[in-house]
Amino acid sequence: MTKILFICHGNICRSPMAEFIMKHLVAQAGRTKEFEIASAAVSTEEIGNDIYPPAKRMLSSKNIPFTHRAARQMARADYAYYDHIVCMDQSNLRWLSYIIGEDSDHKVSLMMAWTISNIQSPISNIGNVPDVSDPWYTGDFTKAYDDIFEGCQGMLQQI
Repeated sequence: MTKILFICHGNICRSPMAEFIMKHLVAQAGRTKEFEIASAAVSTEEIGNDIYPPAKRMLSSKNIPFTHRAARQMARADYAYYDHIVCMDQSNLRWLSYIIGEDSDHKVSLMMAWTISNIQSPISNIGNVPDVSDPWYTGDFTKAYDDIFEGCQGMLQQI
């Protein structure tokens, strides 16, 4: 079983969107038993809070099922447990390093590194991978959804 943990700042917008998009794509592919998929935050700001309402509306508008959930912060033990830890942006990578230390097992990646365009034209330096912009600040949940969806599609093709 492949275990994936999606990471964003507060675990109320991008990472839960990624969690439920990936669960939906996996179910559509008939591969549910092959995966365990979850999400977490690098910060403590939103612990216990459900998905942010505009993120829920975006998932609903795309017919992506989701359930009530409580935001949680990633723990050091998650690094040993999960096979892939997928961050939404460079800031998440920096915060994550304070939680897990060095990524000695090479489990950590950026969401946009999994996109189809990056698969066809690999990016050799993680610093060149674009971020999934944070809709908490931009208000653009459509752009975040589109980027996350493309990353999840590419990830499913590669795993």
